[in-house]
Amino acid sequence: MSTRTAVSLLQHVAITGTATIYLAPDKTKQNLSCSQISALPNQTRPQVPIFSPRALARPIGRCRGGGLGMAPIRVLTALDHARTQYYHFKAIIIAGMGLFTDSYDLFCIVPVMKIIGRVYYPSPAGDGRPGVTPPAVVSATVGVALLGAVVGNLLFGALGDRVGRRRVYGPCLLLLVCSSVGSGFSICRTRRCVLSSLCFFRFILGVGVGGDYPLSATIMSEFANKRTRGAFIAAVFSMQGFGILASSGVTMVVAAAFDRFAGHPDPLDTPEAADLAWRVILMAGAVPAGLTFYWRMAMPETARFTALVQRDVLKATSDMGCVLTDLDLNAMYEGEDAAAMPRTPAPFGYAPAAQYGLFSRGFLREHGRNLFGCAATWFLLDIPYYSSTLFQSQIYRPWFPPASHQNVFQEAYNVARFQAIIAVASTIPGYFAAVLLIDRTGRRRLQMAGFFLMAAFLFALAGPYDHYWRGNAKNAWYIVLYALTFFSANLGPNTTTFILPAELFPARFRSTCHGISAAAGKVGALVGSVGFLWASQSRDRGDVQAGYEPGIGMMYALIILGAISLLGLVVTYFFTPETMRRSLEENESERDQNQDGDGGMCFQELTLTPKSPGSLVSSHVSTSPIHPHRFSV
Repeated sequence: MSTRTAVSLLQHVAITGTATIYLAPDKTKQNLSCSQISALPNQTRPQVPIFSPRALARPIGRCRGGGLGMAPIRVLTALDHARTQYYHFKAIIIAGMGLFTDSYDLFCIVPVMKIIGRVYYPSPAGDGRPGVTPPAVVSATVGVALLGAVVGNLLFGALGDRVGRRRVYGPCLLLLVCSSVGSGFSICRTRRCVLSSLCFFRFILGVGVGGDYPLSATIMSEFANKRTRGAFIAAVFSMQGFGILASSGVTMVVAAAFDRFAGHPDPLDTPEAADLAWRVILMAGAVPAGLTFYWRMAMPETARFTALVQRDVLKATSDMGCVLTDLDLNAMYEGEDAAAMPRTPAPFGYAPAAQYGLFSRGFLREHGRNLFGCAATWFLLDIPYYSSTLFQSQIYRPWFPPASHQNVFQEAYNVARFQAIIAVASTIPGYFAAVLLIDRTGRRRLQMAGFFLMAAFLFALAGPYDHYWRGNAKNAWYIVLYALTFFSANLGPNTTTFILPAELFPARFRSTCHGISAAAGKVGALVGSVGFLWASQSRDRGDVQAGYEPGIGMMYALIILGAISLLGLVVTYFFTPETMRRSLEENESERDQNQDGDGGMCFQELTLTPKSPGSLVSSHVSTSPIHPHRFSV
């Protein structure tokens, strides 16, 4: 667009009196820059008074390099400095229920597969061993849920930025509830039909779980103040620990009740009631999530999405005033009214806005490094974190009777009890430590420390594994080292990888980038929980578990997992910035004020002159990452 065209359009819009839009040509295409517009001759440059848009933006102020940029929006500044109050804790519970359901379904599937193996895969008569679910079926059941999570991460992450966090938050939870109930029903009672329907509903469950990751993290980050934002997001994520504890508790209660109801059957006798028990366990996960559905639908849209993406500051201020009690709305409105008085720009009112598209050159130049760091560290974390179940059975097996000496309900009860012990002893304390330290130590240092400790404990398990740990699984230090791997992960990278993508990216890309990072993590989880499960099998065929093929052995698998943790430390050191106590807008303002990306013209709405007190005339600027430059007046 030429200088004459740009000025002509601006003059035309100014004359109409409906809206004023300042255009910032892309410097890479040799269009007008901020300084070039300011340098236009007086007879060419229109002298247009600047009005603060009572509903859209703040007055113009100087930005780095002498350019002119947007001053902070008052409601966002107020959110950054708001005191901690009741609504913050309510938001933690509401946002955390999806992650609660995620961990509930992830960990309850282990005892559930024990029950399914006895019900649908009985051993031949006279074999003297109970039925066992084939490893391929277990891998498929776990894998489809993780694949669904990848789809949900990407789908709901993109929708959260395109149509709003709140509008897709309720449907995402509804998907979790319906799929949890569907997993329990599983339509029929024949083996093939049950497993097919179970895998189908677990895929849908994975989509809901995956969608909840970017939405919950983004919503909590945009509601929180910058002083305790990390602790609030970590508290949301810590609901996973309580989900593990709840799944263990429900499984133990259901197993004990059915065992008593069935009259304590013999170890090799699987009563028909067992086919109902696992269904009850799966469906119970829908209850806590369903109870918070109303409050999710009643939540307002986040102020940052409303103000920065939808560009409606008045509505953002009003919404936050309804839930946060210490916002002085009258002062904000008075400030907007005062700012709406005409003022003379010096010499010309102009504010650049970085409206590049997702994965454009401008995006990759400004945020590609951060996106790689978030996705890579999450991927590297989930490989060892999810594969920690590789040697879980070898830890609890010596402490409980063999499967041939306990009935179906007792076996499920003992597996759930072991999971509850690990959750109370290491998982939940790790989350609590992260909540306490995240805003004191910082995300980057905590993530590096967590990766380092994970590697140290995995190497401690791997080194003497074949020569000592294999035959001394009852050694207390063996259990301590295993528990410390969980504690280190939850203290560091398992929590920080959830927090960082919600803080590093602009509002219009925040949910999408978090979804991309989480999807990379779920791919790593798939590698860890399925790939390493098979690879860790003994090289000696005689020691391989039934249904598996020989692998590289547990010792070498643990060494590789430790090396992956060290690689996560290296990637964190080179690619992860610190975000502690910084406003969410600081990253965007520091990086984007002086650049417009790589595509066409950029538009920033600066003034709106309302025709009447009850209506505002606004310009409609597309914030779509796909068509960022489409506009209408």
